[in-house]
Amino acid sequence: MAVLINEQIRASEVVLTGLNGEQIGVVAREEALAMARSRGADLVCTSLMSSPPPCSLMPKGRAKSAAQKDGTARKAASGRASAGPGGKEKVKELRFTAHIEEHDYDTKLRQADKHLRSGKPVQLVVKASGAKEAAAAKAVVERLLTDLKEAGVKDTGIQYGGKGAQVKVNPR
Repeated sequence: MAVLINEQIRASEVVLTGLNGEQIGVVAREEALAMARSRGADLVCTSLMSSPPPCSLMPKGRAKSAAQKDGTARKAASGRASAGPGGKEKVKELRFTAHIEEHDYDTKLRQADKHLRSGKPVQLVVKASGAKEAAAAKAVVERLLTDLKEAGVKDTGIQYGGKGAQVKVNPR
């Protein structure tokens, strides 16, 4: 989130909060800047989502550090800081065709089992070339879920579409 400080604030009026959290009310921007200068503080815009924007008086130099702390706290709260680059936990996607050969099926089943036993979720996607193969795709997904029931549990219901079926499986 970008923090607007002092002259960066362009609104003609602001809703002002004092240094100790007291509500001052709607004040002209120039008056708010003058109050900030006289108290040795910064005028900081806390949100751009309303009109007039809410602004606070903060001790000099604290605005940027508070914004940085807020940004890191928000990342940690959403779980993105610990999940590595990219943010969210990676889900391994395994793709199948509706009419898969038995040895290919076994290979992909072993891969899915390995990922689930290492604690990683798996997205199983079975592609069908048309609506006629949708029943075969559904059968493959249901067979996979049966074969993986010791290693994982389905997170979502099986999602069917005209071009196949898919399901996300979480480790047990």
